[in-house]
Amino acid sequence: MADEWKTRITAVRLPSALAGEACLVLIYPPGPLMGKRFPLGDSSIYIGRGQDCHIQIDLDCVSRQHVWIRKEGDQVLLEDLNSTNGTYVNERPVKQQALRNGDLVQVGNTIFKFLLGGNIESDYHEAIYRMTIVDALTEAHNKRYLLDYLEREVARCVRYQRPLSLVMFDLDHFKAVNDNHGHLTGDHVLRELIRRINGRVRREEVIARYGGEEFVVVLPEAGHTGALEFGEQLRRLVGSDPVECEGELIAITVSVGVATIEGEAIDVHNFIKRADGNLYQAKRSGRNCVVG
Repeated sequence: MADEWKTRITAVRLPSALAGEACLVLIYPPGPLMGKRFPLGDSSIYIGRGQDCHIQIDLDCVSRQHVWIRKEGDQVLLEDLNSTNGTYVNERPVKQQALRNGDLVQVGNTIFKFLLGGNIESDYHEAIYRMTIVDALTEAHNKRYLLDYLEREVARCVRYQRPLSLVMFDLDHFKAVNDNHGHLTGDHVLRELIRRINGRVRREEVIARYGGEEFVVVLPEAGHTGALEFGEQLRRLVGSDPVECEGELIAITVSVGVATIEGEAIDVHNFIKRADGNLYQAKRSGRNCVVG
């Protein structure tokens, strides 16, 4: 059911004169530019939709001149240029703020990580490594990490003849959230969804973004009954309270599909397909339910 989400960034450029310790690293959305480093140096840079911007993001939710970043003394200052949809630092709307090492700057649906300081090279490589295993928007693991993890857990399941369960879920009517409230609100809903669930996921379990609004939780050594109970807990947890975003309350629910193996040697894609098939049945059964 899940398709890879696609980047809509059509142009990103910087004057060649910019160089220095501080830099922005593009960490979201996935695409050919992910991981690109943009040095800041001593000059000012503008981010926006306009062709005159140093970093150009061709999205309707981005203003022509959206944000200005400049160095003043020992600080790097960010200033929102009265953009329509605002600029966010660490998920909080800001008008003007001094950036700190590790801050996440969001312009439209595009997220940059700000790096500054003596360890910038190692911080950059750490950021690149995290991009290979973590979805930057939700902080859940990504599909690549999920597949690698499942390969190991399926082998362990076969070796020790123990159960292994998958719980696959996605947000019901998520397209309507994006259409009615905008993609920035949709991003906020996805982040809040994972925040709610993270508290229920144990250290030995893994939650990953499979694609779009579809996620998977891997439950090592969990039998089918326990996995169904987990799916029901997850469903109630998500739907218990609406998500608040800029004064609006948005009710959300999830549909859940569960699959379990017990010592069975199975290709991980076929294992996921079983859970995905049950998720599809949950959707057909009226949504906001668990099928397994």
